[in-house]
Amino acid sequence: MGKLTRNYAGAPFVSLICDFCDLPQKLVLDANVNTTLKDEYLTIRDDLLRIRKVYDCGKLKPSCSTYIITRHPTVEGAENLLSLKENQLQKIVREKNLSVNLKGNPQMRKAIWDSFSDLQLKKVPIPIDKSTNDVKNIWNQLEKYLPYYALFQSDRACTDNDDEIQNPMKLAIQEAISQEQNAIKDINQKVEEYAMQIANNTHDALNKLDKDVADSIVPHFAKVSDSKWNNLFSISMNTNDGIPLNKRGSGIRRLILVSFFMAEAKRKTKQEGNTKKDVIYAIEEPETSMHPNLQNVLINSFIKLSESEHCQVILTTHSPNLAKELPTDSMRFITRKEDGTPNIISKGDDMLSDIVKTLGLLPEIQQYSKLKVIICVEGPTDVIAFKSFNRCLHENDSDVKDSIIDIDADERVIIIPLGGSILKYWVENQYLKSLHCKEFHIYDNDVNSYKKAVDEINNRKDGSYATLTHKREIENYLHQDAIKDIYKVDIDTTQDGVPSLFGNKYSEKNNLDGKMGDNKSKSHLSVCFRDGMNYKRLQAVDPDGEVKGWFRKITKMVEESI
Repeated sequence: MGKLTRNYAGAPFVSLICDFCDLPQKLVLDANVNTTLKDEYLTIRDDLLRIRKVYDCGKLKPSCSTYIITRHPTVEGAENLLSLKENQLQKIVREKNLSVNLKGNPQMRKAIWDSFSDLQLKKVPIPIDKSTNDVKNIWNQLEKYLPYYALFQSDRACTDNDDEIQNPMKLAIQEAISQEQNAIKDINQKVEEYAMQIANNTHDALNKLDKDVADSIVPHFAKVSDSKWNNLFSISMNTNDGIPLNKRGSGIRRLILVSFFMAEAKRKTKQEGNTKKDVIYAIEEPETSMHPNLQNVLINSFIKLSESEHCQVILTTHSPNLAKELPTDSMRFITRKEDGTPNIISKGDDMLSDIVKTLGLLPEIQQYSKLKVIICVEGPTDVIAFKSFNRCLHENDSDVKDSIIDIDADERVIIIPLGGSILKYWVENQYLKSLHCKEFHIYDNDVNSYKKAVDEINNRKDGSYATLTHKREIENYLHQDAIKDIYKVDIDTTQDGVPSLFGNKYSEKNNLDGKMGDNKSKSHLSVCFRDGMNYKRLQAVDPDGEVKGWFRKITKMVEESI
């Protein structure tokens, strides 16, 4: 979860707040002793860690301060224990005559806190990036449990370290280091043992020369944090013609970015176990300087990544073509209130309506001067299925060649997904009306509200037409052998809820943790439509020729528009 506060004139600060749940049950913050964030009063609630970063944008080079926002003791004498070193905590324990082991900072802190009758817990920010504050050492440990965050901006200067290329490669190094923590820990330990041996020998010699000075000095070994390990390595993408990659066109550089996300999607969907560190990808306007075909490849990669257990994708976009491919329950519509503060709408009909009104029509449609009929379906799976059916008919049906249009090759038709949840806005507001084309709408028979949409479209006087599938949903028109050939899973596609049935059997066969969601199942089944269907199988699942009837109707609508 996140919260954004805006910077105002006279106070040029931007504050970002992130909440983290699913906290580790035990962790080592300092002194190599297990503890919990709750016991250390580092949570805003029992199960929630809140981090705030404040950016000072009034400087030539913006600076950042980091805080843990927590309900923390504020009573005098208990408010700053996290910032105290072991010898300082030992002094307090002795002064209070507390019965606790003098080794292990968490135990000493707990004993001191328990000695107060009222800790006066209040919501306070604890600064964690001060070099003189020992809390920074705790933060270095805590960071190991937080996800990596990688930001990819749409507009930036072309420098020799262009982040558009460097960030994916840097992230690769970060992930590699996160997977080699045991080896790094061994290196740290060996260096610490060797260095501390020399330091302790030096301290013993000092003790013989001047005991008072020796008593005031304590050897301390500062371990290398993960961030410093990251800086030890670098990797780049170099061209073989002598031209630096960052000097190439933005299209080439964005192509590398698309390739990175494609590779990550493939890798993360294959990885097993729960040892991988979580990653958050934040992408600003991924459609920038990118061909529409690459946009589709990119969004498919994002969807696959988001389905990975250890990955979250956050993106901003002004592209309706990109937005229409996203699950509606994942969308957030951001506007500004009258006072200029952000207004984030996360659910409800108003959000969907505002998104459709703001993004408007698909821009690429307007370039089709020969367009006569727009085929409107629910979602991406329906697009693939519809094109598959059309291909199957044209491959083997001699009666089809002259009587049914080829929707892939004919410029007079185009097929677009309207999205099930926002379908009614397309119908009620007729956003496609300005294109002066007839519309052919076809929707699954499993949603009652679609019948109303069909009636509204058929009551128009513009030649548009709408129908529901005779079967419950588009997956019922998929032959079970197409699924069996590709995924080695046997599903009776005449039953209700084919995506759910497939998800259960696929998960069981491949020993996946948890149930595969319907969206991911539909994505898998799309492959079966595309690569597993043929004319014979289509005839088997549709002996009455319903599918052929759809295309005959579309063909007739096109011919009547000439």
